[in-house]
Amino acid sequence: MAKPNYTFEKRQRELKKSKQQEEKRQEKLARKDSGEPSAPTDEETPS
Repeated sequence: MAKPNYTFEKRQRELKKSKQQEEKRQEKLARKDSGEPSAPTDEETPS
């Protein structure tokens, strides 16, 4: 029986995670450029 290649599995998880982070970053940039309102932060709320 072949032993599992944990290094390969770990690398695949890391690639998947970095791909998701990059997609999220691209979505944020697209939202920022299009001028869509984002969720208000503490700095944006009037006192």
